[in-house]
Amino acid sequence: MALGMTQGEQNLVLFQSLIPKSEKLYVWCYDKDGGYVASSCPKEKQSLLDQTFYIFGGLQIFLDYARSTDKTYPEIIGSPIGMQWALSYESERNRNLIFLIGPVFFVSPEEQQVRNALVPYIRNPQRSAWADELCDALDDLPVMSYAVFSRYILIIHNTLTGQKLDLQTMEEHRTIGAKADPRHPQSRDRYRVYASEKAMLDTVRRGDIDYMDALQNSMGLSSGVPVKGQEPLRQVKTSIVVFITLVSRAAMEGGLPPDIAYDLGDSYIQSVEDCHDSGELNALAHAMYHDFVYRVHYLHTDPGYSHAIQKCCDYINLSLDRKIRTADLAALAGYTEYYLTEKFKKETGQSVSSYIRCAKIERAKILLNTTSLSVHEIAYRLSFNTPNYFIQTFRDITGFTPAQYRKQRKME
Repeated sequence: MALGMTQGEQNLVLFQSLIPKSEKLYVWCYDKDGGYVASSCPKEKQSLLDQTFYIFGGLQIFLDYARSTDKTYPEIIGSPIGMQWALSYESERNRNLIFLIGPVFFVSPEEQQVRNALVPYIRNPQRSAWADELCDALDDLPVMSYAVFSRYILIIHNTLTGQKLDLQTMEEHRTIGAKADPRHPQSRDRYRVYASEKAMLDTVRRGDIDYMDALQNSMGLSSGVPVKGQEPLRQVKTSIVVFITLVSRAAMEGGLPPDIAYDLGDSYIQSVEDCHDSGELNALAHAMYHDFVYRVHYLHTDPGYSHAIQKCCDYINLSLDRKIRTADLAALAGYTEYYLTEKFKKETGQSVSSYIRCAKIERAKILLNTTSLSVHEIAYRLSFNTPNYFIQTFRDITGFTPAQYRKQRKME
């Protein structure tokens, strides 16, 4: 990054020299079509991190941002493993350069949790090699608090654009989509909020690692405890403390020993009290929920299952919105299809197809209880061939049609 640099690129070189080496914050430069220009990331890591960004769907978000007419704010990109990036831009001499900042983790990643989250992305030997390489590199990837990452993003964004954004303005922009419609400030549907919160806590009780939809649905319907006070940060803290309390109780109902659940909940509550940044509080709440869900999940992991079969079960539970083929599971486990089907039934007591159907119907129950999606929409969301096949399968397993089940639960 020496010859033909824009002023923005020169500023970033200077900025990079000011970042403590212990932070290991990398900056990438691309053209508006996603073409690579330069990076401060060490060459030995570039291929791995570039591939990771692509596999997690970052390229499409990148292109959408690049084509957007409004780039007033930086864009933060998350991932299923807790890895985060941010996007900013520089428009100089019509080059329209896009800058990618990261990746970072807000909390130190645990290898087993990362491997579980990567299961749906491993579809061939090359992806498997990528997953192993990524897990091997976890200890050497940047970890910093949300507050620190946000400040670096602002420094870079303001340097590139000449703006003077502050943290509060950026946070308001990030959370505005999750707030209630300002035209109807008192229109919260308490019954929908209750149903979504119940689904979110049921996810903890079951240790369902495919929890994101339930969590986002609940947070989208309710912004927390509606207390009013002179300190907005105190309101956020109060909501998160309540959230931690509910989640820790749900985890105990799911089998997590009380001594572990109480100590863990107390630790997170103390961390909340020590926070001085709303963005860091939100990241902490997500990390807490993830932590409890996975602890219950591990408790529910049948000790009689081999590693390969448990890996297949995790893959199924994370892939209920798509067609799941026995061939894909066999490749994941490293077995022939015949050997996998025999071993799977021996260990779980169910055939692969029966296990998949039951898992999909369990997810259908949640959607029927907590959303207004039609039966047809749920059938397609769970990748059933036809709505009629979904209805028949639901009846075979539960004894009710989906409509009957939904009506019965509403009456309870």
